[in-house]
Amino acid sequence: MTADVWLPIPPEEIEGLPQGPHYRFWNGEETFPADPAECAFYVVPCMKPPGIGQRPLPEMTSLEVVQTLSAGIDHVESGLKQLPPGVRLCNARGVHEASTAELTLTLILASLRGVPDFVRAQDRGEWLSGFRPALADKNVLIVGYGSIGAAIEDRLAPFELARVARVARSERTTARGPVLPLTELSAVLPEADVVILCTPLTAATRHLVDADFLARMKDGALLVNVARGGVVDTKALLTELETGRITAALDVTDPEPLPREHPLWRAPGVLISPHVGGPTSAFLPRAKRLLVDQLTRYVNREPLRNVILTTGAVGA
Repeated sequence: MTADVWLPIPPEEIEGLPQGPHYRFWNGEETFPADPAECAFYVVPCMKPPGIGQRPLPEMTSLEVVQTLSAGIDHVESGLKQLPPGVRLCNARGVHEASTAELTLTLILASLRGVPDFVRAQDRGEWLSGFRPALADKNVLIVGYGSIGAAIEDRLAPFELARVARVARSERTTARGPVLPLTELSAVLPEADVVILCTPLTAATRHLVDADFLARMKDGALLVNVARGGVVDTKALLTELETGRITAALDVTDPEPLPREHPLWRAPGVLISPHVGGPTSAFLPRAKRLLVDQLTRYVNREPLRNVILTTGAVGA
């Protein structure tokens, strides 16, 4: 095999890549490393604005595989219509679970226990004591129960929760319990003390968290978003936060990055982290393992993992 493979990680830093393809390093630079028309396997640069990763797609006339290094595919999905039929799109299931689940627990515990208030008090030299809610004995609702949702629940297990409810696009049973369909969301939402959003951003989930959703949340509940900013209607969230009835911990926002003067920065009861669920020391080892496995499968003409869709297929 002599096809070009474009990688956003220098190939010499990835041990175990199969021989055969021509490996080209491209991480979103202005100049392409080779003729895009000769690229057969394209690994999209990670943690870049959507337009950068989509830029070479119209010229990739020989493309067979698009591999993201993110769990979500919304940053490349609109560019797929420029590709020939038969191109497989694969996501990075298995890469971000550990990091995103860690951050989710961090946001929950920091919000409930008042860590941002402690940090501000430390800056003032103030001993800020007081009574804070614990995670123990809470009802938690996970909206979006893929591999990241499951990883979050794995890390919630030792915290002596009262209950975990799981909601996803389709109903099923897991080792930890039933997963309810989205149609059941309104029934379980009012019972949740902590609502965790880790669902993909699709047409069906855009502004899933709207004014009605927020109004159904329990008084004093915490909304945690580690999914995509567009899953939440920001205007509706701001209106609810201003009442002080609920709180929020957000790793993603809409718009993103959040402009300096945006009122969400100053809303009461909100903790914001700058979309850092994935970029940790856990990312590179897992990303490299995924790429070695996928490219070995590709070279050997074996089935690829994590195929989300194929261009030109019905429903794609």
